[in-house]
Amino acid sequence: MSAAIHIGLGDVAATLALVAVAGAVALWERTDLEADIAVAVARSFIQLTAIGYVINAIFASDSILWVALLLAVMVVFGAFTARGRATRVPHAFWPLLVALAIAATATLAVVLAIGVFPAEARYLVPVGGMVIGNAMTAAAVALNRLGDEIHDAAGRIEATLALGATATQAIRPIARRSLRSGMIPLIDSTKTTGLIFFPGTMVGMLLAGASPIDAVRLQLVLLYILLGAVALATLLAVLLSRRAFFTAEHQLRERPD
Repeated sequence: MSAAIHIGLGDVAATLALVAVAGAVALWERTDLEADIAVAVARSFIQLTAIGYVINAIFASDSILWVALLLAVMVVFGAFTARGRATRVPHAFWPLLVALAIAATATLAVVLAIGVFPAEARYLVPVGGMVIGNAMTAAAVALNRLGDEIHDAAGRIEATLALGATATQAIRPIARRSLRSGMIPLIDSTKTTGLIFFPGTMVGMLLAGASPIDAVRLQLVLLYILLGAVALATLLAVLLSRRAFFTAEHQLRERPD
């Protein structure tokens, strides 16, 4: 393995030229996205720089307690972020929090149990972050679809309930479609890995000088880990959230438009 690449602040600043291209396109086409682009760039710099120092301190201490605390904070912020997308799901924060926490805990526990990675901060922090981030995105997509479909199909659901169906039976087709919506993006990206694009982990290892075979194998491990985590998080989020749409008597709750 060759020496790691050193990226200075000057290199980071130079890549802002491409950000300027994005801003120019937004201005030219009057998309009103230039402010969002500027905010995104500023936030990414501040957030990633701060988390870089935090992770460096955690790596230096190699304390599992600090790793658990960092991942817990990520789960909470992930649940808040995903809740913002699932605006039509009542009390979406708690199902999301439980789903992300269980998915992250179960996935990392299995990974450690089968010996894929050692129980060290250098492995648990990046893998845990990838698991939580992908699970958050998938759960948010699934709940967004769930809320929209229940809102649009309220009359059909009430008719199904009136015919004697339970709340679970009435909502099952919608829940199934919502689950598919959350899982399909990662499944499709897994299908096209190596043909249409190279994932970030593989690219990072190649840039760092790792063997292409080692980079490919690590990427495969991570893809399979993420598939399991996303499936678990999406399933839990949908199952826990659908109960909020119904009363204890299996009646559909009235929701404001």
